[in-house]
Amino acid sequence: MKYLKINPADNVAVAINDLHRGESVTIDNMQIVLNADIPAGHKFALKDIAAKSDIIKYGYPIGHAREDIKQGDWVNEKTIKTNLEGLLDYEYNPHDVDLDIPNRNLTFRGYKRANGEVGVRNEIWIIPTVGCVNGTANSLAEQLRNETKLQGVDAIVAYPHNYGCSQLGDDHENTRKILRDMVLHPNAGGVLVVGLGCENNQVGAFRELLGDIDEARVKFMETQKVEDEYETGMQMLREIYEVASKDEREEVPVSELKIGLKCGGSDGFSGITANPLLGVFSDFLIAQGGSTVLTEVPEMFGAETILMNRCINRNMFDKTVHLINDFKDYFMKNNQPVYENPSPGNKAGGISTLEEKSLGCTQKCGKSLVKDVLMYGERIKTKGLNLLSAPGNDLVAATALASSGCHIVLFTTGRGTPFGTYVPTMKISTNTPLYNKKPGWIDFNAGTIVENEPIEAVNERFIAYVIGVASGELVNNEKKGYREIAIFKTGVTL
Repeated sequence: MKYLKINPADNVAVAINDLHRGESVTIDNMQIVLNADIPAGHKFALKDIAAKSDIIKYGYPIGHAREDIKQGDWVNEKTIKTNLEGLLDYEYNPHDVDLDIPNRNLTFRGYKRANGEVGVRNEIWIIPTVGCVNGTANSLAEQLRNETKLQGVDAIVAYPHNYGCSQLGDDHENTRKILRDMVLHPNAGGVLVVGLGCENNQVGAFRELLGDIDEARVKFMETQKVEDEYETGMQMLREIYEVASKDEREEVPVSELKIGLKCGGSDGFSGITANPLLGVFSDFLIAQGGSTVLTEVPEMFGAETILMNRCINRNMFDKTVHLINDFKDYFMKNNQPVYENPSPGNKAGGISTLEEKSLGCTQKCGKSLVKDVLMYGERIKTKGLNLLSAPGNDLVAATALASSGCHIVLFTTGRGTPFGTYVPTMKISTNTPLYNKKPGWIDFNAGTIVENEPIEAVNERFIAYVIGVASGELVNNEKKGYREIAIFKTGVTL
């Protein structure tokens, strides 16, 4: 396959391989001579498109022509302009959804926690309340790793960050919520919270925010109040380790899995291979009783009505409208364009407008009904498909997904990235060349979907792989120790 028309209504096709000027292609019984070299992943016109007329991909407009486009022309960000504008009014036109996917009663090997939750990892985390004690947290983690050789636990990790003091309003609360969500995450078999003592994010107040905890597994140290924070911290960590290292995996229904859906560094194949694969997987997991979470709100712009019309009721529709318009309002309050074009990497990969990226991005959540809408820092409380308020930034969005309670983040990419957040961050390549080039980054290749492997067969392999990871198989970011958190900041730093 050298090129693909995705939807019968489309007036552009996508080059699967590099195509060359003067080359002739036949689509819908039309012979088209290309007027330019067309890089793989990029679009070319199937017919003449008049200036200001819509350019259609995936069956939806992805913008309009800036000028007349001839049949066979290369169609890119220089020839397309977005159709999007500011705040909109929406109408609720609910769509029936019948997935008709049987429950296969699959299981994975996870860790059952005393509060009824389940983890896919049994790790010990050192979490600073404030950036001032990052060095202390890192040193404690290193010493415990050296002492224990990781016997009985999957990892021992410190999670430094820049915040916890000199923050006001929502930023302060965002920091507290994300750190709270980390402490409560079931992938942690034990947590040491390390504070300074004079920060805004006071240890005592933070302790109250957590609610009921297992005090044998979660301990607190305020470094200004102890004589030797290193010795005190190590003693607490040894006590936590003694408890957590006795945990063992056992069979758990896949209905307990909570999976985050994320994409970054997209290309022209994202909406053809990896994102649709995640959509098929998401529908499958939800049919098994599990949960998935879609975020990156700015990358819903232009495809938001698809999600709105799949809301389970009008209340959820109203929440989704607020989710979209509140994020647009955030852009406008900061005097920034709401519909900024995709990043340079996205453009190089064949993504020309935000609508085009959004129509590809939203495919990650399949066709399931939207069961709940979560604010930033809020934890999953409803099984099924959830929407989560967070920006598109890879580190911030992935951290937000983990903090909502996701056990694993599935991250599709056409450009590649090494990073991982504090839960397993699985990279799914949109194309085979990337998979072959970056085996130390990419965990699973969806590029075979345009190489004539049926998506159903790819999904069966993917299901088995996700269950393997949930049962303890490490993904690349874990193997390399690439684990980071990033907290959403919107306002003033004192």
